[in-house]
Amino acid sequence: MLDDYKKCIEACYLCAAACDNCAASCLEEQNLEMMRDCIRMDMQCANICRLAAQFMALKSESAGELCRLCAEVCQKCGDECGKHQHDHCQACAKACHHCAEQCRKMAA
Repeated sequence: MLDDYKKCIEACYLCAAACDNCAASCLEEQNLEMMRDCIRMDMQCANICRLAAQFMALKSESAGELCRLCAEVCQKCGDECGKHQHDHCQACAKACHHCAEQCRKMAA
């Protein structure tokens, strides 16, 4: 069962790390006001990704539902980060969209 979750768990942890990096990098940008929504989404996304990965590792019966919600949050975060041209935002958007895809597969 854990093998089924492996790709999704990895995507979740990579996404969480990308979101943490993006949030920290956004705080160093000149126009902080413009980055506010990006930072907020990064923090939410990183947290739900770690939680979803933990639930999958625990083989929780709630993992599917959590993955469905995680996919929604990742999609929104990726869309927000994708609006910004900073390298860290673009890398985060890519990680978020990949994670959303993996979580949707897991939730199906």
